[in-house]
Amino acid sequence: MKKAKIAVYPGTFDPVTYGHIDLIERASKIFDKVIVAVAHNKNKGVTFSVEERSAMLRDAVKGMGNVMVDDFDGLVVKYVKSVGSKVMIRGLRMISDFEYEFQMALTNRKLAPDIETIFMMPHEDYSYVSSKLIKEAASLGANMSVFLTKKAEAALRAKIGKERIG
Repeated sequence: MKKAKIAVYPGTFDPVTYGHIDLIERASKIFDKVIVAVAHNKNKGVTFSVEERSAMLRDAVKGMGNVMVDDFDGLVVKYVKSVGSKVMIRGLRMISDFEYEFQMALTNRKLAPDIETIFMMPHEDYSYVSSKLIKEAASLGANMSVFLTKKAEAALRAKIGKERIG
């Protein structure tokens, strides 16, 4: 029996964007199973709780049969191993992401040489989208419907208490 190819796409997803969803959809066509792993990451100063981020992701991937959402705390390579995977997916939007992601990939390789990091680029429509910029624009009243699902946008509006302009 052939072993399923499982990929883990870890991240903060605060909130999940169409750029994240694009990578998840494309990864789901390459791998037998994709686990979207929401990092607890208390050091990042997140807007949404792990439960809120996971719920937004579950809503966003509900039509993707081979995608599941989970959360983890601690070393990502430890989590990847715990779910029987040897592949971690990371998104690269712009050149500015590369240096940080490259350092993280090399560090993870030292910690767990048997786990490979695969870099994927989102569709060019989403290559500039970051959760941080979206939260800032939303706090100023910008229309976020081109970046976020309806549920994610509503959750962000409720969190920041700002009505949409435009």
